[in-house]
Amino acid sequence: MEVRLWEKNIRRVVPYVPGEQPKRTDLIKLNTNENPYPPAPGVIEALQKIDADLMRRYPDPAASDLVDAIAEFYGLESGQVFVGVGSDDVLAMAFLTCFNSKKPILFPDITYSFYDVWAELFRIPYEVQPLDENFRICPNDYRKENGGIVFPNPNAPTGVLKALEEIEEIIRQNPDVIVIVDEAYIDFGGVSALPLLKKYDNLLIAQTFSKSRSMAGMRIGFLLGNKKLIGYINDCKYSFNSYTMNQTAIALGVAAWKDDAYFSQCTQKIIETREWAKAEFRSLGFEFADSKANFIFATHPDYAAEDVFMDLKKEGIYVRHFKNPERIRNYLRITIGTREEMEALFAFLKQYMSQDRSM
Repeated sequence: MEVRLWEKNIRRVVPYVPGEQPKRTDLIKLNTNENPYPPAPGVIEALQKIDADLMRRYPDPAASDLVDAIAEFYGLESGQVFVGVGSDDVLAMAFLTCFNSKKPILFPDITYSFYDVWAELFRIPYEVQPLDENFRICPNDYRKENGGIVFPNPNAPTGVLKALEEIEEIIRQNPDVIVIVDEAYIDFGGVSALPLLKKYDNLLIAQTFSKSRSMAGMRIGFLLGNKKLIGYINDCKYSFNSYTMNQTAIALGVAAWKDDAYFSQCTQKIIETREWAKAEFRSLGFEFADSKANFIFATHPDYAAEDVFMDLKKEGIYVRHFKNPERIRNYLRITIGTREEMEALFAFLKQYMSQDRSM
């Protein structure tokens, strides 16, 4: 096929593939790690109070109300918080700002699949580091010369959590580069690296409203770091898009952040359902690492994951299947839904396995 002259200068990348968002309503959606519970009541109240006249005005480019609310909650200065349109946006800004070396950045080989996309898009050299046989990050792999480090904790899609001591070991061994700890799932059973901000000026922590605060549809994410580093990221942001956060997202984000009791109640329900689901999966012969996220990454020695995925989908139950890399091809990532949704999933699996569909 002939390539047009103008195509020779087009930047082409293999894009990130998001989880399927089906149009049908008669389904159980366990494929994109969304929270099964509604946002805090205060969010609905704030939405009803939105002044329509604000829609014709630009929002606060600094999103000060939201930044201040997050900073106050964590006992930080406002200059230590950066917000954006979901954690994907703030992580992309962090990549663009912080990974500007000719040395490769490092991240796990099985991890959030947007990392290599951003690296390719921004022309950042990178090397992936293999997880061990238990899907764990090996801190020794991150002691080599590099241009920066990024990894989730808990990891995605495995759900495996690293202890804070191991996180600190990686940061301590790499004082001359930025280390980004992506904590999208930290509220479901982990300990945040937040205390380490007082000790290390090269640490960035990314979090999101999408999972534990039930606001994936509003696209709110944020970074925590030292003031100088956050200032550099803001400089890049203002050079790229001054108004990333819209009026509604800022107002609803503030309302969500204020209701800590509701947040704790919802995350606890998800944790309890997850632990119950682990026992159910084990009883059916599934194998998985001990997830501390709002999903379980499971395989079955007798069933092909892709077959189970397709048959679940026909039943209106959506989970996530990754064909690459090869090592995880026989795994399914299953979001923790409500207890009723999970009971429906297990009812189907028990019937499915009773019909001898094994490999």
